[in-house]
Amino acid sequence: MQTTSLTRLADQQIEAARSAGSGRSAVTVYGGHEHDLRQTLIALTAGTVLGEHESPGEATLQVLMGHVLLRAEGEEWEAVAGEHMVIPPQRHDLAAVSDSVVFLTVATRA
Repeated sequence: MQTTSLTRLADQQIEAARSAGSGRSAVTVYGGHEHDLRQTLIALTAGTVLGEHESPGEATLQVLMGHVLLRAEGEEWEAVAGEHMVIPPQRHDLAAVSDSVVFLTVATRA
């Protein structure tokens, strides 16, 4: 069985995001296109926005560090470290209010 330290990975990715011109960095923890489940750790510096996009399937977001804002169809939800949220199925975006790391889980099976 493989184990991964999300804490260590979050620290590495937020440092990579701080060095990147885009203000973001991501790594797939589990899955990929050959799996029905995909888990990705995403780091965003304060003020960085993942532009509006579709969700490829049911998805949840766990905030590991920081403070984020999820927006969809005129509604918005805030979450901070330790909180978990269900991502709505409609187009949405994600903004980092402060330097943040989130753990995205997507089930792609139809």
